Amino acid sequence: MKMLQSITARTGQPLGEPLCASTPEQVDACASAAGAAFGDWSSSDGGTRAALLRALALALEADRAELVALADQETGLGPVRLNGELDRTAFQLRRFADIAERGVAFDFVNDPAVAGGPPAGHPAMVRQRVPLGPVAMFSASNFPFAFSVLGGDTASALAAGCPVVVKAHTGHLLLSNRVMGLVAEVLQAQGLPAGLVSMIQGGGNDVGVRLVQHPAIAAGAFTGSTRGGSALQAVANARPRPIPFYGELGSTNPVVILPALLAAKGAELAATLAGSISLGCGQFCTSPGLIVLQDGPQSDAFVQQLTTALAAQTPHSMLTPGMRQAFDAGVEHMVGAGALALLQEAGTPEAPRPFLAQVGAAEFIARAELREEVFGPSSLIVRAGSAAEVLQVLQAVGGSLTVTLWGADNESDETRALVRGAMGIAGRVLFAGVPTGVAVTAAQQHGGPWPSSTQPMTTSVGDAAMDRFLRPVALQDAPAWLLARKGQPC
Repeated sequence: MKMLQSITARTGQPLGEPLCASTPEQVDACASAAGAAFGDWSSSDGGTRAALLRALALALEADRAELVALADQETGLGPVRLNGELDRTAFQLRRFADIAERGVAFDFVNDPAVAGGPPAGHPAMVRQRVPLGPVAMFSASNFPFAFSVLGGDTASALAAGCPVVVKAHTGHLLLSNRVMGLVAEVLQAQGLPAGLVSMIQGGGNDVGVRLVQHPAIAAGAFTGSTRGGSALQAVANARPRPIPFYGELGSTNPVVILPALLAAKGAELAATLAGSISLGCGQFCTSPGLIVLQDGPQSDAFVQQLTTALAAQTPHSMLTPGMRQAFDAGVEHMVGAGALALLQEAGTPEAPRPFLAQVGAAEFIARAELREEVFGPSSLIVRAGSAAEVLQVLQAVGGSLTVTLWGADNESDETRALVRGAMGIAGRVLFAGVPTGVAVTAAQQHGGPWPSSTQPMTTSVGDAAMDRFLRPVALQDAPAWLLARKGQPC
């Protein structure tokens, strides 16, 4: 039997007793149990779904002290950050409870019959949505609460009427098991089947691949690296019956700063940006990994200001030893690809020092290696000769969760072109503030063109996250009893 070991993030030492990896039989059993739970949960009403989600939020909050302490040991993210993330997770659960209770999942379009022949005449049609089925949910490393066992993917899937099988992340195994224990208690207290939410764990890709391949699984939800997400998407597509795979992958999140704003607020912007780059040791999917400037004295001054501000930052330990090693490898790869290092210092085996480099726009556009994400406290400055070349840089990026445009407050041909270019490659465009931090709200879009996500029309954060797990169905000349359900599946 394969064994898994949790690690103390700050020291790299083993934490707790080893845990057993899920066997193939256990993976199959969880998927089958989710399939068995699907029928009743898919036809449940909004009140039933809301009651479960609110109870799960309460369970998290009741166990806050122990959960945060354990998460801090496994991730090194600190109690302030982790308490805030637990608050966000409970907020997401309650928000989707409200959405379910309002019956959003049961919204339908009623198109009454029109007499006469086609094309004007047509039969009575009702368009509603039905749950897809059990969801394979892959926890993220960098958000042990908000993108883990009871994170937004789980909350939105349950609100949509879909059971969930969670693949725990090896970076916070003990926390995941403790949260899963709370889930089991809530399910039992509410008389719901244990298969409605279950969890598997494993250190390699075999456990996740087997889960995605199971015929009971109807969709996948993933937050992580482009490499890992691409591999699982290929598995989902290769099934005899392919399923949708919603992957939120790597992103460089360009920050474009226009010259006039640099001249007016360069030092202030440098301090803000340095804090964002190093926030959470750079382990945010929206960390600003690319800074695009137009050549000029104001940009020269800003580069110096940013280098100084970033050198003063003291990032904490990275989430896992593997991520720490990958950060060093990514930095060396970028320098080897031609980037000029402006700030490159040795850190500890657990905590890196910030990295900052610079390259010309032509070289950035020509070399794909310079466009790869380095997960951690790092950023690459790209110097462009004109606004037109800035647009070429954005086009070379290809796809990003965010683009930030600082200094585009006044309308002009140039700013319109930049906004158009930013919207063409990103799911979210910011005109103030920094991209780190993703609000859970109705208008949020957390997903962009490839390689930032596998399904750019969907979001993994915000109210619309539930739409990923609902499929439209048209009912033609439906009987009265079915129409009386008002969009609730039977």
